[in-house]
Amino acid sequence: MVSFQSNLWSVSERQRDRRRHLCLSLPRWATDYLKRVDPGLARSGRPLVLWEKIKGGMRLAAVDATAAAANLMAGQNLSDARALVPGLEVREIDHGLLEQAFADFADWHSNASPIVAVHDAMSPYGDLVLDITGVSHLFGGEERMLALVVGRLSKLGYRVDGAIADTVGAAWALAHFSPGRIVAPDEIEEALAKLPVVALRLDEKQVAGLNQMGLKQIGQLYGRDRRALQARFGATLTLRLDQALGMAEERVTPRVPMAEFFVDRRFAEPIGYMDDVLMTARDLAIQLGLRLEAESLGAQSFHLMLYRVDHKVISLSINAARATRDPDHIAQLFVHRSERLAGEYDAGFGIDMIRLAASSVSEVQSIQLGAFEVHDGAADLDRLYDRIASRLGPLALTRSKFVNTHIPELSIRLEPVIARTADDPQARPDPDLVRPLRLLPAPEPVTVLAEVPDGPPVRMIWRRIAYRVLKASGPERIEAEWWRTGKSLEMLQPPSREDKRRDPRDDPKQATSTRQPKPAEEHVSKLEAFDPMTVVRDYYVIEDDGGRRFWIFRIGLYGAAEAPRWFLHGFFS
Repeated sequence: MVSFQSNLWSVSERQRDRRRHLCLSLPRWATDYLKRVDPGLARSGRPLVLWEKIKGGMRLAAVDATAAAANLMAGQNLSDARALVPGLEVREIDHGLLEQAFADFADWHSNASPIVAVHDAMSPYGDLVLDITGVSHLFGGEERMLALVVGRLSKLGYRVDGAIADTVGAAWALAHFSPGRIVAPDEIEEALAKLPVVALRLDEKQVAGLNQMGLKQIGQLYGRDRRALQARFGATLTLRLDQALGMAEERVTPRVPMAEFFVDRRFAEPIGYMDDVLMTARDLAIQLGLRLEAESLGAQSFHLMLYRVDHKVISLSINAARATRDPDHIAQLFVHRSERLAGEYDAGFGIDMIRLAASSVSEVQSIQLGAFEVHDGAADLDRLYDRIASRLGPLALTRSKFVNTHIPELSIRLEPVIARTADDPQARPDPDLVRPLRLLPAPEPVTVLAEVPDGPPVRMIWRRIAYRVLKASGPERIEAEWWRTGKSLEMLQPPSREDKRRDPRDDPKQATSTRQPKPAEEHVSKLEAFDPMTVVRDYYVIEDDGGRRFWIFRIGLYGAAEAPRWFLHGFFS
């Protein structure tokens, strides 16, 4: 038997007027991550440095703890570093790889808080912000939560510091310059007062200018003339100060979209088999279904997130054809979805937490079960759609949707069945109209001979094959809507004030005989006229000597400036 702990949260339960943020600082993320990816780097014991080209020179971009103890630092020339420490392990830094790895690393922290963001104000990687409002009590309080989050990362080999405060700015400043602190809302000013001004996330130029003025600590900025500070150091100085003190709002953008409802289960010992994962997903689906039923809701999107012990997340997502909260149906969809992994599933060193989240929530009324239940087959059909989409993918099953237009090739479009939209009742075709069984995706040009101008065709050449026409009916004129042609209509514009002053009609003292109408073209905008010849089609149904029936159309008329063009559009048989 696997022991576990089950938690159930919803957005409404987490909403509070006051937010609490936990900031994590990983100053040696680049080197610590590479050592975990390549354990040989850690076993060698040699100092590790990463370099990059800056203005044509090779300079250090990151150093590990061993290299830092040897007085090496970022920005130092690589040749000087090799002279100081001959046994260096040197590698070129890959910022793209580190940013992507850190983003995945941030997603893993959603097992501690549903709102996790990468704080990239100072660096694209190395800082995380967790919104722990209403979450810390699940870990035994903020102090135990901070110790747990920092402790598990330290066990993985990362250098990490953390702090908790009301504002993102204060939590970031404390995590970097006074780690381990948990600051109450009324203690932020005092906690920040002794920190250096660089803790406000200022650039080097601003910090140097403040130090020249003797302003080295944040507390020295309290009570100073804000206009003078802003004029000399820019608006970002006062903005960062206000954000840190909570006088200006600073929001975080979560990496993982917020789910309206989710349930999770933590395991005392990691699991690895897919059968265990699916069994847990069924149990979580029951809990989630009860939660949704209590609020008369259903969901169309469900996400199963598997948190591995090696800070990686496996995410499985499914979409339903319509909102549902049926646990058996949800669990079965994940069974079909797991079959698509085809051996790609890798639990690593094990999974210590599983979360099932629901999004795209909408109201779903309870269904009566009994003698008066109506079986119209719609629910069974939707379940079939969901099963097919889970096995083959969301775009594998599509449906034809009518579009409100007269243009035949645009009157139908395909959309996924599980993401279908409402039908337009005005878009349904007229059943009395004669339409071909097969329509070409795009009309193909043909050469047509007619006995008389504007008459039905007697011969057609399509793809270098001649067809002799025995019968023809038509024409049926189909014209595109004027708003689909890309043309503009003529518009009347009101006269300007100057024109009004010059117009004698506006002066009541003028005689009636002097009121001459102004030319209409003076107030008509010079817009391109509507050209119906480019959008009018004359369709014919023709039959050749072999019994084949075609649907062709003509654009233009004989005797016009341009000769008419003929196109083949469909086949009847």
